Amino acid sequence: MTARIRLLLSMLAALLLAMAVPTFAAANASLAATTYAHPMFVVGHAAPGVHPNVPSGYGPSDLQSAYKLPSSTKGAGQTVAIVDSNNDPTAEADLGVYRAQYGLAACTTANGCFKKVNQTGGTSYPPTDAGWATEISLDLDMVSATCPKCHILLVEATSASYANLGAAVNEAAALHATTISNSYGGGDMSDSSAPYYNHPGIMITASSGDGGYGVEFPASSRYVTAVGGTSLTHASNARGWSETAWSGAGSGCSAYNPALSGQASYSTGCARRAVADVSAVADPSTGVAVYDTTPYNGSSGWQVYGGTSVASPIIASVYALAGNAAGINNNYPYTHHSASTFFDVTTGSNGSCSPTQLCHARVGWDGPTGLGTPNGVGGF
Repeated sequence: MTARIRLLLSMLAALLLAMAVPTFAAANASLAATTYAHPMFVVGHAAPGVHPNVPSGYGPSDLQSAYKLPSSTKGAGQTVAIVDSNNDPTAEADLGVYRAQYGLAACTTANGCFKKVNQTGGTSYPPTDAGWATEISLDLDMVSATCPKCHILLVEATSASYANLGAAVNEAAALHATTISNSYGGGDMSDSSAPYYNHPGIMITASSGDGGYGVEFPASSRYVTAVGGTSLTHASNARGWSETAWSGAGSGCSAYNPALSGQASYSTGCARRAVADVSAVADPSTGVAVYDTTPYNGSSGWQVYGGTSVASPIIASVYALAGNAAGINNNYPYTHHSASTFFDVTTGSNGSCSPTQLCHARVGWDGPTGLGTPNGVGGF
């Protein structure tokens, strides 16, 4: 083959590659724009015998006690971002009622603690959606319960498409969030199809799902901390609480995204990315108190909710309490896992599967609860 022919073939290959890349990008953009996520909250009720008076459901003192959190002393200077779809017109007012009920300091636009923007950082908000408004109130309340000294950034996506939710994640990162919580999901997807969650120096959490065994995106992304769910009840033990795997928590193996390096020694049973990484309360039968006045299915005011929607903002707030987000990635819980940093959840199941650790709780890592729930902030 002459040098001239080799040169022509090289030029042709480069041209074909240049033509292919935009086509690939366009296909990915189209998939993200036409694939939609759903919120991860579930209507619930308080655990038996807990909080018989309004508001019913677990409040800040319960969550801080259960997970041994330094909420009264840590979190200043940290910003937890909440990304959801559509507008909650009563978000700030409802947040004020929740915080006042539990004696938490006000978190408002006026005092600089609270900020609400659309997915481009502006104040022209998307249409109101009652379901997403409920999700927003739940998420804001869980940040307040877990990290009351944190600032809160609410970014509302124009719609629940991954393209718009992803734009909102990018905006939260651009506005210097410490951590970003995503209480939504849909079918498993490749990171290349929705490339919005890779923001080094910002810890991003995502709910694992509320439908039992099976993976959802963005929890299946290699760039996020996938948050599973537990049932949380008072107990007469040294901790004062006990937990089992919640039957609705999502778990399993991604078909597309690479395994986390930190998972290599935990026998997940997955060739690729395994879900979940960590967990927190999510069972609607041991639900949390939420205040929301945008009516949803005829209900408003004080309500009780569960779902991994509860767990994701709790864990995002635990990362904020730890204050390490700028220097770690989502392998950190695996490399700092011990009995002193996590409460191991060893009973309960979210379905049938093989190998069994993907859907049955066990000692160490398992699908529904990951490494377990926070025992302080040492694992984060």
